[in-house]
Amino acid sequence: MATDFDRVVDRRPSGSIKWHLYAPDVLPLWVADMDFAAPEPIRAALRREVEHGIFGYEMPSRQLLETVAERMQRLYGWQVSPDRILATPGVVSGFNAAARVLCSDGSGILVQPPVYPPFLHVHENVGARCQPAPLTLVADGQRLSYSIDWDGFRAAFGSGGARTGMFLLCDPHNPTGQAYSPDELRRMAGICLEQGAVLCADEIHSELLLGSTRHLPAASLAPEIAERSLTLVAPSKTFNVPGLFCGFAIVPEKELYEKYKKALEQMTLHVSSVGMAAAQVAFSGACDGWLDELRAYLTGNRDFLVGYAAAHFPGIRLTVPEATYLAWLDCGELVRSGRIQGSPHKFFLEKAKVALNEGADFGPGGENFVRLNFGCPRATLVEAFERMRLALEQG
Repeated sequence: MATDFDRVVDRRPSGSIKWHLYAPDVLPLWVADMDFAAPEPIRAALRREVEHGIFGYEMPSRQLLETVAERMQRLYGWQVSPDRILATPGVVSGFNAAARVLCSDGSGILVQPPVYPPFLHVHENVGARCQPAPLTLVADGQRLSYSIDWDGFRAAFGSGGARTGMFLLCDPHNPTGQAYSPDELRRMAGICLEQGAVLCADEIHSELLLGSTRHLPAASLAPEIAERSLTLVAPSKTFNVPGLFCGFAIVPEKELYEKYKKALEQMTLHVSSVGMAAAQVAFSGACDGWLDELRAYLTGNRDFLVGYAAAHFPGIRLTVPEATYLAWLDCGELVRSGRIQGSPHKFFLEKAKVALNEGADFGPGGENFVRLNFGCPRATLVEAFERMRLALEQG
C-alpha cells in the first residue's frame, strides 16, 4: 500500500522544536526533521517496546551491530566488521567524540563552509583550532553548485600553525544537498593520508538520495582510506526518527576504535533502548519500500521548488539538491537591490511568516542565504512559497 506523504500531520500537540520555536501563525521549514510519520514497521516495533512496559538499561545487541554491517554490505558492497561498530546518541555526538580523541591536544579540525553549524563549533568543545577550507560557489543562471578549491583544501591542512588531526566531511553536504563523487572523495582522502589526518565522515543523509544520485562511503573506496577513517551513520534523517537519538560510528582500525570507545564511555554517551529498537528495524530492510516512495516524493518536492523559483523568484538563486531534503537559497541580489532589508531569514519570518534557517549560521559564504527544508507535504510547500512570493511582491 502506497504511503500518503500528502497527508498533513498536526505536530503542534507534540513538543516539536520545529513547530513551537516560532509563533503559531509561522510556517516552519527550518530544522532538519520531516513532517511525515515514521514507517509503520518502526512504529510497530516501538509499540511492542511500550507494551512490554519495562524500559531498563540496554547495550547494543550483537544482532543490531550485525544489521548495521549487513546494511553497509548490501547498499555499498562495503565489508564492515560488527566488532568495529559503536552506537552513539547521534552523529553530532559522534563527531564531537571523534574530535576529543583526535584533536584535544590543540590540533586542527578541517571543515568546508558553508556547512552544518555544529561543524563550525566542535573545535571549541575540545580546545582545537578550526581550519576552514571554503567551498567555491559556481553559478549557472539561477542554479548554484559548489566545487572544491583543491589548492585551498590542501593549504588548509596545518593552517594557523596547528597540525590537522581530523577532516570533518559532510557527505551528502548540508546545506547544499551536494553528493560528492567517488573521484572527489578519493582525492580528499588521499590528501588526508598525505597529511596524516583522519577522515571523519558525517553521512547522516546518505540514504536520502534524489533522482538517480548514488552514494558511496569514502571509507569503502580503499582499505588504506578505511584504516584512517571514522564513518558516522544513523537512521534518524532517513526514517524520520531523530528524536530517538541513535546513530553508529564505524571505525575499522583497531587502535582508533579502542580510543573512540573509551571516549564514548568517558563522555557517558549512552543510547536509548527505544532508539536501538527503531534502528534495528530501520536498517533491517523492512522499511526500504517506504524509503523508495519517500525518495520519489522528495524528488518531486525538489523539482517543484526549482520550477516555482524559476517562475516566481527571479531574484533568488538556489542549489538543485542531489540528496537530503534541504535547499540552499541565495537572496543576495534581493538584498543588494533593496527589495529585502537586512537578513533574508528575518524578512521571510516577519513578512511571510515562513521560518527558514539563517544562512550566516553556516559560516563564511552563507551571508544572505537561507536554508529551506522541503521534507513536508506538497501543500505545505505550496503555502510557504505563496507566502514568500506575496511578501516579495508587497515589499
